[in-house]
Amino acid sequence: MVTRLSLENEVEQILHRISGGGNFLLSGGAGSGKTFSMVQLIQELFVRYPLTRIACVTYTNAAVKEIKSRVNNKNLWVSTIHEFLWANIKHFQIELRKSLIDLSNSKEETKINIKLEQESAKVEQNYFENIEIQYKEYTRLKDGIISHDELLIIANHMFKTYPMLCSIVKDKFSFIFVDEYQDTSPEVIEIFLQSFKRTSKKCIVGFFGDAMQSIYDGSIGNLEQYKGDSIDLVQEIIKQQNRRNPMSVIRIANCLRTDGIEQIPSYDEHAPNMFNNEIKAGTAIFLYATNEESLDKVREYLKNTYNWDFGNSRITKELNLTHNLIAEKAGFKELMEIHDGDKILDYVKIIKDYIRANPSDIISEENSFGQVIDLMSKGKPPTKSMQEFIKINKILFEEAKTYRWGEITKVYVDKNQLLDDIKDNEDDNTTGTNSKQSELMKHIRKIQKNIELYSTGNYNEFIRMTDYKITTINDKKDLKSKIEELVNVCDKTVNDVIELANEYKICVKDDKLDNYILKNKYVFDRVAKVKFTECQEWYKFIEGKTPFSTQHKTKGSEYDNVLVVLDAGVWNNYSFEYVFDAESQKQKLIDGKSKTRSKLDSFPRKLERSKKIFYVCCTRAKENLAVFYNNPTREVLKKAKEWFGEDNVINLDI
Repeated sequence: MVTRLSLENEVEQILHRISGGGNFLLSGGAGSGKTFSMVQLIQELFVRYPLTRIACVTYTNAAVKEIKSRVNNKNLWVSTIHEFLWANIKHFQIELRKSLIDLSNSKEETKINIKLEQESAKVEQNYFENIEIQYKEYTRLKDGIISHDELLIIANHMFKTYPMLCSIVKDKFSFIFVDEYQDTSPEVIEIFLQSFKRTSKKCIVGFFGDAMQSIYDGSIGNLEQYKGDSIDLVQEIIKQQNRRNPMSVIRIANCLRTDGIEQIPSYDEHAPNMFNNEIKAGTAIFLYATNEESLDKVREYLKNTYNWDFGNSRITKELNLTHNLIAEKAGFKELMEIHDGDKILDYVKIIKDYIRANPSDIISEENSFGQVIDLMSKGKPPTKSMQEFIKINKILFEEAKTYRWGEITKVYVDKNQLLDDIKDNEDDNTTGTNSKQSELMKHIRKIQKNIELYSTGNYNEFIRMTDYKITTINDKKDLKSKIEELVNVCDKTVNDVIELANEYKICVKDDKLDNYILKNKYVFDRVAKVKFTECQEWYKFIEGKTPFSTQHKTKGSEYDNVLVVLDAGVWNNYSFEYVFDAESQKQKLIDGKSKTRSKLDSFPRKLERSKKIFYVCCTRAKENLAVFYNNPTREVLKKAKEWFGEDNVINLDI
């Protein structure tokens, strides 16, 4: 006979709410075990209602994999939110076509800008006749291809417009659970909490998450407008325990929370933060210095004093606010500069917009960019920041001027093309099904993967990954000599390596790469000149083999040792000085309100954003937390001593 574990108190409360037919929200801080509660709830529901069907939707593929590993039942649907929505609307092609056209013709600016690439202001109702609407990783609206953002808007529109769709989904599932609800878009919440009300069929919707960990733009953040104990609202159930963090970190985390939830340590003997039936004390220290080059000193201090291992990304992470701050440290600064901050392409865009607003017969797609500049620069000169960039990058600008106007205006570059689909650590086997990484960087990643497989002795997998056909011993010898030429990359450029890998059939160029180059030759030409050794450093970062991560990317992860770097840069959305010195910073804005009105208006949101990102970072630590603040004010140090303890605030300059 199998012994069933006793149900958590919070799960019992949820079951009571379900018995009354009401929706619910389980709110719990970092490390509280919300996923454990959800799994226990699902298992109990299958015991009580063996034939029921449950849908569990979440934010990431990694979360999908984790939930599937914990519950195995044919009546359980587990997927990302996007996959769930598409599965439920994709067969209604007539309604999909009409919805896409209606949204394209909508005058409401609050809706997504789904305007087709055609001159007429209105899209005819038969535009998509005989065209199947498809959901892919890229958007091509004129061909009926939508991507992730469009899917959310179209699904929301369809559930609003066609109540029968709500009934169909309710017929499929008696329960729908939304994991990490705070990261979900408002459109998804509207479907479950507004559109669903339009039909009488029953379906319990449950939400699991933490409003304090809402750090992504465009997400719902919280369910305040929907919360309440009445049957037509969402009843909140609080989970206070913290199973992850040591006591020193829990205390700091509670100082940062803005919603009144105060976490308490879990006294479950199996909780990770327990040791010999006692809560781990852990360490939480605040380090500071007055030198911009102090990070090396910080790492050295943590190595020597606390025995931190920065060479092991599984147990130690250094968290920075942006990828730009990481790129130079991790060794791929040039790749980052190519993918983020090219002011020449910004200049192309403002000229393109100017020409669209002021059509000219003298401009042709066959003109060079340089010729267009000569013809149009008086109408739209570069901004000051563009002028500064061009002055620093004179050679690049002269090269850019040689590209055809019709070619360079179609170039699209975004840092996600370089940095999407980053692994959390080198043991992370999850892959992004909706990766925004460019076909160029995917190809480079594949080449380096082959080099790594060979270098680490994983020969069978290496041979399987290559396009080289082996039939004789001599073939193996030939392949060995060729791959070793790539292993010993020396000063070869990206282009050198791509061409050699193609010639040697170690990684053959495909249609996707060719199409990318055709559409983005300007970006390809820049990347092609980069030393391949820099791509190898980028590969280490992408594959989770470095101790670096952004503060946003680490959400959901945990490590023994966490170093949080509170950069003192000027950010539009963040100010860590606000976190430690909110009162006097706000007073300064009030005193100078005639000059800082907009800053004063944005103060509450900026403070909230900064507290949340800092909270997420601190609560990743399972054993030890270190926060580094460069050149803090007296007020910042005063608050740090209050939170961390005077003995744990350490001046590295002494």
